[in-house]
Amino acid sequence: MEPQPLLSHLAALRRTLLICGAAVLAGFLLMFLLAADALTDFVTDPLKRESIEIIFTGVAEAFGAKTKLSLAAGLVFACPVVLGALWAFVRPALRRRERFWAAWLLLAALALFAVGVVFAYRYVFYLAVNFFVYSGEGLARPLISLGTYVNFLFGFVVPFGVMFELPILVIGLTRLGLVTAAGLSKARKYVIFAIFVLAAILTPPDVVSQILLGLPMCLLYEVGVLCARVFRPRAKDLTEA
Repeated sequence: MEPQPLLSHLAALRRTLLICGAAVLAGFLLMFLLAADALTDFVTDPLKRESIEIIFTGVAEAFGAKTKLSLAAGLVFACPVVLGALWAFVRPALRRRERFWAAWLLLAALALFAVGVVFAYRYVFYLAVNFFVYSGEGLARPLISLGTYVNFLFGFVVPFGVMFELPILVIGLTRLGLVTAAGLSKARKYVIFAIFVLAAILTPPDVVSQILLGLPMCLLYEVGVLCARVFRPRAKDLTEA
């Protein structure tokens, strides 16, 4: 394949960004106009189960919360178009074997991110809400602001999705020959310490959230060690690199 001039790459990049932006905008508008209220009801279900009153204290707070939820849902809705456009942009620059690994890792990364978010919302987030609500029982009546709650939700589930990418990171570093399964095993205690430090940074400032993120991350690290054994590069791959 002959190299393309810089202007051609820039034009292709501009076209790709326009397609991605248009897809996200269309997804956002569709979700906001048709499903904003349903999305709000869905994410506030943990509070409604406990009969907790939801309020808003700012004039535009409810609108802002619905906008954030609609944008997140719009990104999910537009994901196939965005990924297709990005893949069409980078595919010509990859060799056949590189295309296979890039496609596999991309799909696996998306799946792990989705699993992390769903796991956080379905199992961990509800426990965290219960803990915080009951910790204040007898002290005051809970009145939770919608905007604050939505921000807390994103601050809770998104780190789970990001941190669930750890096996993909390990596989990528292993294929590049930068880490080995033996080295990962030796560094286990340092990595576990780093995981809980990172969990303390990414999650809301409470011990429960940090533990609920840290423990799955330790398990995912062990999965990453197993993946490093399976996906270790061959000598031929390192020579070609």
